[in-house]
Amino acid sequence: MSQIKFFALGGLGENGKNLYCLEIEKRLVILDAGLKHPSGDLLGVDAIVPDITYLESRAKDIVGVFLSHAHDKNMGAMPLLLSQINVPVYATPFTIAVLKDLLLENKFDPDRFSLHPVKYNQRLDFPHFDVEFFPTTHSIPESAGIAIGTDDGVIVYATDFTFDQNVGMYYKTNFHQLSMIQERGVLALLAESSGASTIGHSTTDFKLTRLIRQTFEKAPHRIIVAMYSTELSNIQKVINEGLRIGKKISIIGRKAQRMVDIGEAQGYIQIPEDKLVNLKFIDETNKNELDDTIFLVTGERHEPFFMLQRMAKGYDRLIKLIETDTVFLLCPPIIGTEKIAAKTYDTIYRLGVKPIKVDKKIISPFHAASEDLKMMYGLLSPKYIIPVSGDYRYQLAHELIAKEYGYDDEHVISIDNGEVITFTDGFLELRHDTVMNGNVMVDGNFESDVNDVVLKERELLSQDGFLMIIANIDARERIMLNKPEIVSRGFMYMKDNEEVIKQIETIYEAVTQKQFDQRYIDWKVYKESIRYETQKYLFKETKRKPIVIPVIIDTQSDKVCKVL
Repeated sequence: MSQIKFFALGGLGENGKNLYCLEIEKRLVILDAGLKHPSGDLLGVDAIVPDITYLESRAKDIVGVFLSHAHDKNMGAMPLLLSQINVPVYATPFTIAVLKDLLLENKFDPDRFSLHPVKYNQRLDFPHFDVEFFPTTHSIPESAGIAIGTDDGVIVYATDFTFDQNVGMYYKTNFHQLSMIQERGVLALLAESSGASTIGHSTTDFKLTRLIRQTFEKAPHRIIVAMYSTELSNIQKVINEGLRIGKKISIIGRKAQRMVDIGEAQGYIQIPEDKLVNLKFIDETNKNELDDTIFLVTGERHEPFFMLQRMAKGYDRLIKLIETDTVFLLCPPIIGTEKIAAKTYDTIYRLGVKPIKVDKKIISPFHAASEDLKMMYGLLSPKYIIPVSGDYRYQLAHELIAKEYGYDDEHVISIDNGEVITFTDGFLELRHDTVMNGNVMVDGNFESDVNDVVLKERELLSQDGFLMIIANIDARERIMLNKPEIVSRGFMYMKDNEEVIKQIETIYEAVTQKQFDQRYIDWKVYKESIRYETQKYLFKETKRKPIVIPVIIDTQSDKVCKVL
């Protein structure tokens, strides 16, 4: 009897954080390990990644991580995963190169890890299964679907794909390889759901090419193009159109420059050396007002907007926007960037510049629409379909598309993160297990997890500010050496609230004296009492709850008693 289990630690019912697992004869295969970008209410959180506690408990069973492509939502959690579980990683050469750069960015030495570049059509043999990568069409080079061959049939993981043929040679789907996989018999198709609500085929980008061309030809002076650094196909499109009319190219943005360098090294980005401009800092003799140059302002998520704001306000050291500039915004706002995008538009308009905002409808989404999914069903003839990678509403839309195509309820499987499904001898069992799953919130680096308490304090801080009480005491002699210094930020204006300050001083003195009357000073009770009594008073007077931070310094022992 053979058994295959499938479950997800992220990516189901959400946009990003993709991490899928197959268990084949007790051995684990990990498909992608991505992050999710936070919404605005998660203050100070830079990324959300899957909780891999379950994988850590089974580290010895993991065969490896197989990455589909070099986007954050598919490989952004790799620094965390590899720091906790050092297992082999398999991906196409471009994806491995970007992963190495990501590890270096997070201060990990790539040489510590077992990173294996894999070519298309190359079959990797493991006990009880094999793995091969096949090319898919996406916005980044060497995007791949992953086929895992087992005794009960092939399991195909196809995330972020289209069948658009109006793309460069490096982005085309290999239909022949798909037909060869189909001949082996496909047990299950794990296909993306992000574009499932779009009817028809994913739109081609010929309209975008035409808009870029018309904009560049009509621009009388300097052209600034803002775009996302991960969309290498669009970056190459802008470069091609600029070169076609004799313009030079300047790339602004650390992340984009690294991606372009990797793309150039592997032949996916082509810029003639004499057409690439390295800018000098602005000074009295140099303004970088080069009418023969297209400036690519690139970054992730909010970064293009932030950089444009700096340029508009004159803070940037390379570009200062002026009224004659053509600003081409090839970066429609995504979730979490709507506010900064709107502010950027206002800032640019105030200069008298009319930015050209590209509607996301004419930018190829590079996600499978309804007819793309049906085409994949037809090419592979899978026995079961499992919608993955997308918000719940898109998973539901994918499920309906599969049923419209002819699959019944028993052969379309929709599950949640942590839910385990089992195939026994090639047939789905009705019983479902669960594994531990959840979110890890990353603040700045992968070494820290932001918990709910920290988020609550940040929320309070953003709404009600904080108040710090700083005082010196002699704990041995039981003497208050000075009146406390009260510092407020974001809560109240000190000079207009003298009575409140006096009352806080009284509270501090009363709590301190109570501690002095004890045989021993309990520092924990001491600081918590100051905080509690002060917060109770402030809420009564102001109906606000600032974070109260007592800092009590024992001058005899140099001990600092504080709570953050």
